[in-house]
Amino acid sequence: MDITQLILDDHHEQRRLFAILDQIPDAEIAALGAVWHRLATFLETHAKAEEDWFYPALLAAGRTRGAAGKVEAEAEDAIKDHNEIRDAIAAVDQAEIGSARWRKAVAAANKANGDHMAEEEREGLTLFRRKAALAERHELAVAFITFAAQHLEGVTPANPDPAKWVKAHPK
Repeated sequence: MDITQLILDDHHEQRRLFAILDQIPDAEIAALGAVWHRLATFLETHAKAEEDWFYPALLAAGRTRGAAGKVEAEAEDAIKDHNEIRDAIAAVDQAEIGSARWRKAVAAANKANGDHMAEEEREGLTLFRRKAALAERHELAVAFITFAAQHLEGVTPANPDPAKWVKAHPK
């Protein structure tokens, strides 16, 4: 098991849930609400798990293996992205389910999340696979999946300051 693969699997599920929302008619409010709730909870929990497990490990691996500047920039950008995704989720929750405003807010959340996933897959995950041994990636995968399983009902959203977040994680 590898944390980078677990993250990729989560990304696939996020894309799948956004696609499902696109296929449910606006009038099916209960279905839209249920799927959105599942997706929003999943997005929040995934971001928190990355912030607790993946990004601190990426920082440590890069800082000790000659890529400090690169991993610090990547982690700061990821935290900023997570904040944008949380804000987009909050905007969806302010609109009436199934309305044009709601659909527009869901599309904005999808875009923010999609942009983040693409960058993370290209940069952060690739860099971590190069800098961290498989045993470390396995150990982190166990912690990551345990956290996700323990928080099926979600986490409390919080938008940390990206620069302060990076500085708060020891070198």
